[in-house]
Amino acid sequence: MSNENGYVEPGKSFERDTNYLTDRILADGSQGWPVEADRYRLVVARACPWANRAVIVRRLLGLENAFSMGICGPTHDQRSWTFDLDPGGRDPVLGYERLQEAFFARDPEYSRGITVPAMVDLPTKAVVTNDFPQMTLDFSTQWTAFHRDGAPDLYPDALRDEMDEVMQRVYTEINNGVYRCGFAGDQDSYAKAYDRLFTALDWVSERLGSRRYLMGDTITEADVRLFTTLARFDAVYHGHFKCNRTKLTEMPVLWAYARDLFQTPGFGDTTDFPQIKRHYYIVHADINPTQVVPVGPDTSVWLTPHHREELGGSPFGDGTPPGPVAAGEEVPESEGAGGSTSY
Repeated sequence: MSNENGYVEPGKSFERDTNYLTDRILADGSQGWPVEADRYRLVVARACPWANRAVIVRRLLGLENAFSMGICGPTHDQRSWTFDLDPGGRDPVLGYERLQEAFFARDPEYSRGITVPAMVDLPTKAVVTNDFPQMTLDFSTQWTAFHRDGAPDLYPDALRDEMDEVMQRVYTEINNGVYRCGFAGDQDSYAKAYDRLFTALDWVSERLGSRRYLMGDTITEADVRLFTTLARFDAVYHGHFKCNRTKLTEMPVLWAYARDLFQTPGFGDTTDFPQIKRHYYIVHADINPTQVVPVGPDTSVWLTPHHREELGGSPFGDGTPPGPVAAGEEVPESEGAGGSTSY
């Protein structure tokens, strides 16, 4: 969430509040939150890149039958995300109008950020964790008893040390780097953030020039984390956040890589472009005071051939792609690639 006066503090660089609830849901239940089917609800918003990660990983691993998912609308006020997409404006499982209620169920004096994704304990209707980086790794390592047949190993043991380094740089320089540009409070902070962002984008572009995915021949969590920023780049970050050296469509390697992922089940079918645009352009009113949402860009280009298969490898290795999106969780056809270009 933002500070009281908006998202930008004049004269200051952007520093993300990372003071999360860090409880973990573990297979051995050692922190008091055991892995258990139908006990938890994942609350997300399609607009949010951090939440989009959790949606993708849940779908890739086939965890839809292990825990349900509640979807907040793309806009929110100072208090929290709201369930305005649901009938009557209430989450049908939790009965809440606002995600804030689940945080207050955990701690009536809770004063930190009300963020998605959040895992909510159904018996108490209280948030267990909103620690998004650890949450998706735990989906891979702690929920294995509920993975679908053919699910990918998104966090392979042999690659973890290198993956952790790659993911850390992707997070600090790219995932958070676009925000550092967009929420910069002065010219100098913005210029430094801009240089850091594009230095990192050039780095991942070079890394992907000779390998299909960030860690090699198959998708991993590292690709999920980079994808959610790339998916929002031309629609939001290039203009709204002033990340305008080049559009994604003007970066040949990254653009082909992003389309390759988008066209892989689990990625593009969880991406809702109108909700993404509505969130950033409406919620960040101090950056966009008119709250006018751009009509473009044309998203049909996400469906054009990418030719990344020529590098070898395959998204799921020896595994299989996930099946159809769970009923009720589909992104409307009009809001995906090639759908409506409106807000």
